[in-house]
Amino acid sequence: MSEKFFKKGFTLIELIIVMAIIAILALIIFVAVDPSRRIHAANNANRASNVNAILNAYLNYVADNKGTHVTSTSSGVTYMIGTGAGAGTCAATTTSAKLVLTALVDNYISSIPYDPVTGNSDETRYWSYKSPNGRVTVGACNPETEGTTTPIISVQR
Repeated sequence: MSEKFFKKGFTLIELIIVMAIIAILALIIFVAVDPSRRIHAANNANRASNVNAILNAYLNYVADNKGTHVTSTSSGVTYMIGTGAGAGTCAATTTSAKLVLTALVDNYISSIPYDPVTGNSDETRYWSYKSPNGRVTVGACNPETEGTTTPIISVQR
């Protein structure tokens, strides 16, 4: 009697084909997800949240203090928010001076937020502007490009 022996396992060609299919599927998923765009969008969402928090804290301070602003600011001047010296650099607008908002900390906001990528306490990379009619705008200096567009991140009240 002759017995046939069958080897169990995969041939090299079968393994290469499976690995190629997995690589192609991984590439398709990677392109569809676009992680760099997702990171930029998450950073911009963080910036939008920070801008809103700064403006809310600022306006709550003004309301609690019967219209008195945190620091003396001139209408028509754009300020970099931070504690360092100088006006700082801002890609979204030109800043002329620093606006120190440390009086808001603890009572109105836990800490002054700063840009998740380029900011620090000296230069938060957020700006503030008070119009001649008293409207306050707070915005982000360096929003990141998402796909083909760069959003403008600012809030005005």
